[in-house]
Amino acid sequence: MIREALSEVLGQEADIEIVGQFDDGNAALLQFQVLKPDVILMDVALPDISGIEVTRRLTADSSHKARVLALSTHLDRHMISGMLKAGALGYVSKSSGKDELLKGIRSVAKGEFYLSANVATMLALDEPEKTSADSTVPLGKRETEVLRLIADGHTSAEIAIRLHIATGTVDVHRRNIMRKLKLHHATELTKYAIREGLIAP
Repeated sequence: MIREALSEVLGQEADIEIVGQFDDGNAALLQFQVLKPDVILMDVALPDISGIEVTRRLTADSSHKARVLALSTHLDRHMISGMLKAGALGYVSKSSGKDELLKGIRSVAKGEFYLSANVATMLALDEPEKTSADSTVPLGKRETEVLRLIADGHTSAEIAIRLHIATGTVDVHRRNIMRKLKLHHATELTKYAIREGLIAP
């Protein structure tokens, strides 16, 4: 019932078309090549095989780009980490609102990384000492602005509009920030931004 209700709600959006829905991972794997979806909204807990394993298999398929957004009740660091390592581009808690879920879907559709606010906060506050960022490396003013907006969950396109710069310029700043701080994805950037007081937890 939850899946069908969610499908109905999402289907009302002008830029979203529901091409299929399945209640187990094996069915999704079988239909993936037939339907070729732009985004896969993946529950972590499935009745046959885990959403982590399904995501790993889908993202390993080189014949069609699988962009997976995890949707789950689980706010467990190991579960979230497992989905992201398996290749998911984002993770949204089921306690998030409709607007945040839509933002996650649209971000992942563009190939951008997305974490819902409660997921990002939980990761940032959990074992921050394991983040390998070098806080002694100075960031430029624009880089700091971009980092703050990334950590707040904004996409590159949104950051470009806010800062009145090209989307490509935002991506350059993002790469430079990651190189300077020796970080590799948005989760680590969010942890760093909260630890350094750039955004509120």
